[in-house]
Amino acid sequence: QVQLVESGGGLVQTGGSLSLACAASRFTFSHYAMAWFRQAPGKEREFVAGITWSGDRTYYTDSVKGRFTISRDNAKNTVFLQMNSLKPEDTAVYYCAAALSGLTYIVKNEVDYWGQGTQVTVSS
Repeated sequence: QVQLVESGGGLVQTGGSLSLACAASRFTFSHYAMAWFRQAPGKEREFVAGITWSGDRTYYTDSVKGRFTISRDNAKNTVFLQMNSLKPEDTAVYYCAAALSGLTYIVKNEVDYWGQGTQVTVSS
């Protein structure tokens, strides 16, 4: 069955950096737009960053623009999220997601596959 396995979460101080990775298997990764979502305690899951199947376009929610970078390696079936200048409000469980329909739809939470999530905690 399809797998999306996130890694790289952890505890970091305000202003620090973390790099998340999501390894995909058992589907044609290079055909799918990929994204990162996050869910903070007591809040709904929200879109963070997305990337087209080819990697030629990316899209970010306003609160992370200039701080986070999404990228992908289709040869390794992996999508990444580099997070810099982290803030306490970035604390959440981060989820990897895949959508065959493309970036426009994954931004709207129309997702085919979800990962299990990885915890990111930013201390003040």
